[in-house]
Amino acid sequence: MAENGKNCDQRCVAMNKEQYNGNFTDPSSVNEKKRRDREERQNIVLWRQPLVTLQYFSLEILVILKEWTSRLWHRQSVVVSFLLLLAVLIATYYVEGAHQQYVQRIEKQFLLYAYWIGLGILSSVGLGTGLHTFLLYLGPHIASVTLAAYECNSVNFPEPPYPDQIICPDEESTEGTISLWSIISKVRIEACMWGIGTAIGELPPYFMARAARLSGAEPDDEDYQEFEEMLEHAETAQDFASRAKLAVQNLVQKVGFFGILACASIPNPLFDLAGITCGHFLVPFWTFFGATLIGKAIIKMHIQKIFVIITFSKHIVEQMVAFIGAVPGIGPSLQKPFQEYLEAQRQKLHHKSETGAPQGENWLSWMFEKLVVVMVCYFILSIINSMAQSYAKRIQQRLNSEEKTK
Repeated sequence: MAENGKNCDQRCVAMNKEQYNGNFTDPSSVNEKKRRDREERQNIVLWRQPLVTLQYFSLEILVILKEWTSRLWHRQSVVVSFLLLLAVLIATYYVEGAHQQYVQRIEKQFLLYAYWIGLGILSSVGLGTGLHTFLLYLGPHIASVTLAAYECNSVNFPEPPYPDQIICPDEESTEGTISLWSIISKVRIEACMWGIGTAIGELPPYFMARAARLSGAEPDDEDYQEFEEMLEHAETAQDFASRAKLAVQNLVQKVGFFGILACASIPNPLFDLAGITCGHFLVPFWTFFGATLIGKAIIKMHIQKIFVIITFSKHIVEQMVAFIGAVPGIGPSLQKPFQEYLEAQRQKLHHKSETGAPQGENWLSWMFEKLVVVMVCYFILSIINSMAQSYAKRIQQRLNSEEKTK
């Protein structure tokens, strides 16, 4: 049955690519036109055409605002209900009373969850180039908690200032009371919320492919077109990348829930293809999202978390610093800033950063801060380029429609 469905899909793809305005045309000319349009859009970037890119970006924002305004206008009952609920929440938040202690607690938890879920969404949603928030935010947070736990012999950090700042508790703890499980438990909420965000970010490819299959239309989406071409040339694929994509597609299509779970449970750059596959073959939403949620928020998240905790455990860090110092010639000069950074962190944990002589900024922390700024700026630039190219695609589609009607 799966074989027949696959053959049918390949025939449908071929038919759709050959049909143009109700007539059969040369598919190579259609593909060539799409390729030229795609190359033309890819040249619309800030460092090549800054004025055009900014103009198209602004116009795309206006188009999106207009579309959302129209959607909200047609759902006035939902909008009114939301505004009434918002008014009740605002009144509850500002009116004094015994309930304020619960309001503050809920606000703190809500902001914490929203922060990490938002970072998870940014990591996987495919907006621009994607923001690697695990490397920039969650990974460093887990590493800081791990280093602090071994230095303080405790994970009971005072709140506040935790999680904004980590300092050792005042009570003394016995040596060796820190275990891998205690650190995992300390960062479980942040890690799981980030994992939930990454699972939510995988939904757009699924919905796009599902809508395209149900409507019979062919969206001008590069990933979806690549998926259709892969189905069309499944029998002749030879290179490793194509075979890896086919393996993911076959695993998801034939195994179902557990295939999706396997793809989501390991670091997998091809998981977008799994979402497109599930949408194209009309896999039920809760089958796809449930497997993705379990895989990313529980299994994969614990694998990544354990890796970071082991890597930044006390004896591993000491061994790495010693190994750097053993490099011939440049070892001692490279080792010194690492030792200074670790010593500065120990002093902060024990409230000693304010006492004594003022300390200069360590170049390691300076470099990491600048790396975060550069990556965030590049992410913003990629969003501007992507939205400008989306508006260029609207123009090309309008011109193509006008040509068809002539």
